[in-house]
Amino acid sequence: MGGTSRSQTISTKLQQIAEQACCYPDMVFTTLAQLIDVDFLREAYRRTRKSAAPGVDGVTAREYAENLEENLSDLHERLGSGRYIAPPVERAWIDEGTKKRGIGKPTFEDKIVQRAVVMLLGAIYEQDFHDFSHGFREGHSQHQALRELREQCTSMNIGWILDADVSGFFDNLDRGLLREFIKRRVNDGGILRLIGKWLNAGVLEGEILTYPEKGTPQGGVVSPMLSNIFLHYVLDEWFVRDVQPRMKGRCFLLRFADDFIIGCELEEDVRRIMEVLPKRFDRFGLAIHPEKTALVKFRKPGSRGELGKGNGTFDFLGFTHYWGKSRRGYWLIKRKTARRRLLRFTKHLWQWCRRYRHLPFGEQYRILCQKLRGYYQYYGIRGNFQVLAIVFQHTERAWRYWLSRRSNKGSINWEKFDTIRGTWPLPKPRIVHNI
Repeated sequence: MGGTSRSQTISTKLQQIAEQACCYPDMVFTTLAQLIDVDFLREAYRRTRKSAAPGVDGVTAREYAENLEENLSDLHERLGSGRYIAPPVERAWIDEGTKKRGIGKPTFEDKIVQRAVVMLLGAIYEQDFHDFSHGFREGHSQHQALRELREQCTSMNIGWILDADVSGFFDNLDRGLLREFIKRRVNDGGILRLIGKWLNAGVLEGEILTYPEKGTPQGGVVSPMLSNIFLHYVLDEWFVRDVQPRMKGRCFLLRFADDFIIGCELEEDVRRIMEVLPKRFDRFGLAIHPEKTALVKFRKPGSRGELGKGNGTFDFLGFTHYWGKSRRGYWLIKRKTARRRLLRFTKHLWQWCRRYRHLPFGEQYRILCQKLRGYYQYYGIRGNFQVLAIVFQHTERAWRYWLSRRSNKGSINWEKFDTIRGTWPLPKPRIVHNI
């Protein structure tokens, strides 16, 4: 059977599971693990990103692919016999300006198995998840969430925003409660054992191996799915079932992973939610950060007799959202790169140019182009061109400054740098998303 035919067969199986989950919302699935055969693992391998760094075993995607069929057959045998052992997740740290963020690096083989389980869970839970949950879901994106945010605020005449922050969600998620939530839809021993193995595999940092009692392994393919399942029951279902029917005005919830905001038309509604939200999360072992959670007045200026701006701003998905006037004089919601994100990126560029100033021009140029295009791809939305221009100018300044310090031959003035950027022109700012 060809690769395309096998993929179509797997897709058909997943579609059948999705149809069952959609037609029978109370159905509990008990026979999913048996679907993970060699063909299913091969499709999971195809869907697994190959460019990530290897985990604790040091095996890269390219090395694993050299004996792919043999490796997948052996993996299937270990899964079927229960001999599969989830290896520890190697922890690395990323500098984010004033602090560092830890990320996990699972082994490539572990990613394949996690991807296979995510494919099965996704077929079921995609029928249950609400449309306002956008994090790490097929057909959803940050820009879709940003578009929805603007539409909801405008169409519902939203006047107040509850900008909430969950303290250390991924590190404090209660595994016992997570297991209970999963069993509401998936009570398959094989799947539950695999999830348990990943949660209890441990974290390797340097030569120190620890076994946290709470949280999910960051960097794991399965972690976003588990977090979405947990917050689906803790937040999303609760908001739709218990909160919205009790509000006097219109309101909405918008969530991307553990980052969410709630918008309300009336002040009394948003204050009621702000009062009960910490109690709701505390019930499930989580905490709403009291200092990072804010209530923001966000009404269209001049509405309901209000004069002037007098409105706050809030950050969501890397953008600061605020009311401003269009060129024609109309009030509308604008977005610009959040200050912390801008400072973090410009600092990263400066440090990169300093560290790699001795690389050949061509190599430096290629990587800087990648960084700028990646920045434009995310932050290139209407109304944010000025920030893109700042990033572009900063990149040129940083590049020229550290090229001047490659040797003792003196600095490179802008006239000389004009010759360099004439040969190696960095990509100019551009708007990618017309949101």
